[in-house]
Formats: sequence, structure tokens, C-alpha cells
Amino acid sequence: MNLNKVFLLGRLTRDPELRVTPSGKTVVNIGLATNSLRMDPDGNRKMLAEFHHIVLFGRLGEVASQYLKKGSLCLIVGRLQTRSWQGQDGVTHKRTEIVAEELQLGPRTVGESEERPLVSSETQEEVEDTISSEKQENQNDDSNDEINVEDIPF
Repeated sequence: MNLNKVFLLGRLTRDPELRVTPSGKTVVNIGLATNSLRMDPDGNRKMLAEFHHIVLFGRLGEVASQYLKKGSLCLIVGRLQTRSWQGQDGVTHKRTEIVAEELQLGPRTVGESEERPLVSSETQEEVEDTISSEKQENQNDDSNDEINVEDIPF
């Protein structure tokens, strides 16, 4: 069995580009930048950036185009896909993209609406139900904010 899974946490390099196919399917393209800290041969720290092309389909794409903008932080879970096409100049082009399967939006910035969903791979109603149930659980919690070692998942 093989595995094709990608996890990326980064910031959008541009606003989402929403398109609708002739069959009515929603497609959204975003650019995502990730960075890492490396040491150069002289021992100096150097920040390196990688740029990724992300494709989101259907409801996931609609939510991304509604809530994300250039500079937004998000987590993408998806798979790698390479596609090729013939350009008008006769040259064959190739691009490796991440086809998103899940999307988690980053923290809210000042001035954003409180109604923004936290996870958009679910439908809007499921997100609202999840948020409501979490709020109720937090209100019913009488643990005095103490940490129980048995509650740690690892």
C-alpha cells in the first residue's frame, strides 16, 4: 500500500481565486508559503521559504474563498497531484499541486466576525453545532482549570 498525504501550515501568498467549471463545480486556487530555519555553512541562521499551489474543490473551496485572504494562516491536509497541459505555444507544462482534503483556518485577527468557523472541511451547520457543543462543555466544566495527567493524549 502507498501513501500520498501532505500536511502544510503556512500563510496565503495571495487572495483565493474562485472559479466555477462549466459543469457548475467550484474550484479555488490559493498560494501557500511555508518557511523553515536552516543553518548556512558559516553557522548563521537562514530562513528559507517554500511556495505551494493548493487546489480546493466544492464546499471546501467556497469556505476558503469566503474566510481566507492574503496573509491568512491555515493548515492544509491533502494529496500531491502533478498535472500537465499543452500551452498555446506548443510547450508542455507541468505543475505539482496539493489537492486539499481538509482545511483548518488560523486564528482570527482583530475585527473579524465571531461567527467564523474553525474547521471548514465540514458543512457550516456541523461547524456551528460543534462550536455550540464545545461552548456548553466549557461552561459545564467544574475542574478549576487543573491539569489532569490522565487527560493528556500522549
